[in-house]
Amino acid sequence: MKKATGLLFLILCALTYQGNAQLMKARELFTQADTLRGTLTPFRTCYDIQYYHLDIKVDIENKSISGSNLFKFIATDDFEELQFDLFDNLSVDHVTYNGKDIPFTRSYNAVFIEFPNTIEKGKVDSFLVHYSGSPIAATRAPWDGGFDWKKDSNGKPWVATACQGLGASVWWPNKDHQSDEVDSMLISVSVPNGVMNVSNGRLVKTEKDGKDHTKYHWKVTNPINNYNVALNIGDYHHAQDIYQGENGPLSFDYYVLKENKDKLPHLKKNAIQTLQAFEHWFGPYPFYKDGYKLVETAHLGMEHQSAVAYGNKYQNGYLGRDNSGTGLGLKWDFIVVHESGHEWFGNNITSKDLADMWIHESFTNYSEALFIDYHFGKHASQAYVHGNRKGILNDSAIQGPYGVNKEGSGDMYVKGGVLLNMIRTIIENDEKWRSILRGLNKTFYHQTVNYNDIVNYINEQSGVDLTKVFAQYLQHKSIPTLEIRLNEKKELIARWISEVNEFNMPVHLGIKGNKLQRYQVGSTFQPIGLKIDNIENLEIDTFNYYIGVLKQ
Repeated sequence: MKKATGLLFLILCALTYQGNAQLMKARELFTQADTLRGTLTPFRTCYDIQYYHLDIKVDIENKSISGSNLFKFIATDDFEELQFDLFDNLSVDHVTYNGKDIPFTRSYNAVFIEFPNTIEKGKVDSFLVHYSGSPIAATRAPWDGGFDWKKDSNGKPWVATACQGLGASVWWPNKDHQSDEVDSMLISVSVPNGVMNVSNGRLVKTEKDGKDHTKYHWKVTNPINNYNVALNIGDYHHAQDIYQGENGPLSFDYYVLKENKDKLPHLKKNAIQTLQAFEHWFGPYPFYKDGYKLVETAHLGMEHQSAVAYGNKYQNGYLGRDNSGTGLGLKWDFIVVHESGHEWFGNNITSKDLADMWIHESFTNYSEALFIDYHFGKHASQAYVHGNRKGILNDSAIQGPYGVNKEGSGDMYVKGGVLLNMIRTIIENDEKWRSILRGLNKTFYHQTVNYNDIVNYINEQSGVDLTKVFAQYLQHKSIPTLEIRLNEKKELIARWISEVNEFNMPVHLGIKGNKLQRYQVGSTFQPIGLKIDNIENLEIDTFNYYIGVLKQ
C-alpha cells in the first residue's frame, strides 16, 4: 500500500511538473492582442501622427474619465481604413470625421475605422474619437500601468497616470506604437476645484468648467512618445527657477504637495546637479521649449517628458538605499537623477519597438554612473557600476522579441549599465566616449531608433567594431568567458568562449604591478603578444570587464 501511494505521489509530481512546465512555456507565447499592439501593419503605417488634442474630464469620485482625442495626421499611403488603439474596457462612444459619425470595429484593444472615401497619400486630415469609462487602476504603479488613485495626508485627491510597457491606450486613444511620436499636442484636463492638473509641456490656459471644475490646458511643443503623456492631479504648490544651461535659460518648475513645500531645497539641489552632469555628458537638455519640471507623485517615479514624476520622499538613494553597496548612491537622489536621465535616453532618443527598451534603460542606468563621474570622479563612477553587478540575474536576453510589444530581461538596467562602462573602457578615450554620447543625442535628436542605429553609430564613431560585443551581452543571457593558457614558449594564448559565432572583444590585462594594456582576443587560441613566466602573475581587468575567466 505504501509503495502504491508513493508511486501515485511520484506520478502526480511528474504531472504537476509537466503542467507547470507547460504553463511556463505558455507564458512565452503571444496573443493576437500582443500582435495588434506590437506590429506595424498597413493599417498603422498608412498615417503619420502630427498632432493630438486630448480633452478629458476626470471624475475622481467614480474613478472614471470621459472626453475626446483629436487625431491630426498626414497620409503616407492611399487608404480607406486605419487602426488606433484603446483598451477594450473603455468605451469608444463614437468617431467623427468631417462632422459626421463613421463606422468602427474593435478587436481586443485595437480599433479600426472606415472612412467614407479614400484618403490620398500626402493629405493632411483628422478625425475625433469620443470615449469614456473607468481605466485600469494601477495596483503597483509605476511597475504596472493605469491610473494611480490616491489621497494625500490631508485627504485631498492625489492622482497620476503611469503606463510604460502596458501602453498609453490604457487610458487614452492614440496610435499606440513607439515608432510614431506625435509632433506636438494639447492636453486639456478638467478636474474638481481645490486640486489642479499638471501635464507635459507648458501651462497655456486655465478656465472654469462649470461651477465645480477647472480645466488646465498644457501645450507640448516638442515630439513626445505616447507613454510619456501624463496627468498629475493634486493639491500642489508651484515654484519656479531659471537654470542657465548650454542652450541658454531653461525654466525649472517644481510641483510638490503643499504639505511638502519646505522640502523644495532638496529637489532644487538635485535638479541643478543633475542637469549640470547630463548636459556635460549628453549635450543640451532636449526639451528647452517645453521646460523641465519635477512633479510629486504617490508612486516612485517615471520619466514623463518635461514633467518627471517624483516620489522618492525627498531622500538620497533609492528610497534611502544604495544598491551598489559603495555608499556613493547615498550622495544624491536616485529618482531625480535616473528619471531625468531618461529625458535624453528614452524621451529624446526613443526605441521604435519595445523590444529595444534597453536603449532607454541601459543608457539611463549608466547615466547614474556618469552623474557620479561628473561630481565625484571616474574611479567612484566605476566603483558604483561594479557594485551594481550583484543585481544582475543573467536570466534571459536583454533585447526582447520584435512586433509583440514585449521588452527583454530586467537586466537591461544594471547589466546594460555595466556593458556601457565596459565599452568606455574598451574605447580607452574618455573625450571620444563623451563625444559619442553627445553625438547620439544630436544625431538622433527627437527621433525613434532601433538596435542597429545605436550599435552602428557607436562602431563608426569609436573606430572599434563592437557588433559582436553588443550581440553577446544584449541578445544572449550569459557572459563570455576568457580562456587563457601558457604555451610551451611561455607565450600567453587566449580565446573567448561565447554564444556568438566568431566572437571577438578587446580586453585589458598585463603583469601584476604594471599598467594594463588592451589586447585583441578572438574565438580561437592565438598568442596575444604578452610573455609571462607564471600565469598566476597575470592580472585581468575584471573590475571593468564583466566576463568569466578560465586560466589553465
